[in-house]
Amino acid sequence: MDTITFGSREEAERKTRRVRAMHKRVKGEITEAVGPYSAGTPYRADDPELLLWVLFTLVDSALVVYRKYVGSISRADEALLWEDYKVVGGLFGLERSEMPESLSDLNAYRRRMLEGDRLFVNDWARQRAREIVLEPPVPMAVRPLVEAVNFTTIALLPDRIRKEYGFKPVPPLAIRRAMVAGGAEYLKRGVVPFLPSRLRLVPSARS
Repeated sequence: MDTITFGSREEAERKTRRVRAMHKRVKGEITEAVGPYSAGTPYRADDPELLLWVLFTLVDSALVVYRKYVGSISRADEALLWEDYKVVGGLFGLERSEMPESLSDLNAYRRRMLEGDRLFVNDWARQRAREIVLEPPVPMAVRPLVEAVNFTTIALLPDRIRKEYGFKPVPPLAIRRAMVAGGAEYLKRGVVPFLPSRLRLVPSARS
């Protein structure tokens, strides 16, 4: 994603070509029934429906974090951001016709997925979420930072997704959200504006 955002078109196409080749090799069948999907249901990583869901999570998470930690964003800029992400989708193998056309279409897709009967999390996914995201193999000295990030990650998840993964809102969700909101305001107003660019921007953005 760093290369797509800041690199040349040639670099972006070279790296995403490798990812598309990896996706082609990932295929199989789910081993246990979950929701409407019976055991034996086939899957493949280059399935356009699965690619679209991943693309959606990227842009949706970007908007959630931006609004929380940076500031408001106009609907016009939000629409332009989605146009940029459609370029990302194309690089990973999606056709334009396979992606929501407008911002309104994207929001309708969000409601359809989060309120419909397509998304379900099984025990395999719950275990991998903890191993890969919440419990990475890091030195004990940085565990407090990991736990702080995990706290924020869980608090920002849509209610449906948080419940599917079995994350318990302890402290209660309202208190958790208030704590995250307070921390975000502190970072937004008291930390980020005073950081030098070498700390505020990733190296590729500075260059």
